[in-house]
Parts: sequence; structure tokens; C-alpha cells
Amino acid sequence: MDLETSQVAILEKLFSAGFRFVTVERAERYLGVEREGFVALLEPADGRIKLFGQVGYLMSSGIGMLVEGRGGKCFVWHDQSLRATPEMLAGYEKFKKELKEIVGG
Repeated sequence: MDLETSQVAILEKLFSAGFRFVTVERAERYLGVEREGFVALLEPADGRIKLFGQVGYLMSSGIGMLVEGRGGKCFVWHDQSLRATPEMLAGYEKFKKELKEIVGG
């Protein structure tokens, strides 16, 4: 993958902010960033780094998406479900906010 200097600078900021780079099965073409279990896929395009899809929670080999049902909010990946505690929801919002501050958009 060829990256421009501006894209590398963004990735360095993510790394300095405590994000780690991961590979997400079935999404290998994207750059995965993870911190405290929360994960996002990033796509280098047009000289920028863009968020692809939505932020989720790393569950086995995939990304659990936050959904709300009768029992409250939970992260769901196929047949797996993880109840979203208030602490997790606060971490989820912090992850999204900090990612957006670094990546933009």
C-alpha cells in the first residue's frame, strides 16, 4: 500500500494517541485501528484517511456493531452478543471522538 506523507502523519498521530493497528478478518483491505477493544476500519483515499463504516467492538474475528434492543444496548457480531455497560458506552464515545479529532470528518 502506497501512502502519502499526509496519510502517514495521520497514522503516526493515531499510534501516538494509543491506537494500535490490527487486521480484521474479512476486511483486510482496510487499516484497522483498535484501542480498549473498540475498533474502526480506515481507508486511505484521495490523500486522506477516511473512516469506513462505523466504529464497533472487536469480537472474535469480526466487529460487533452497537445496536439497541428490548434488553438495552449491546454489541452484536453474527450470533455473538455483548451487553454494553455504561462504562463501555463511555469508552465507545471517547474512542469515536478521539478518532474523529485525529482523522477528521
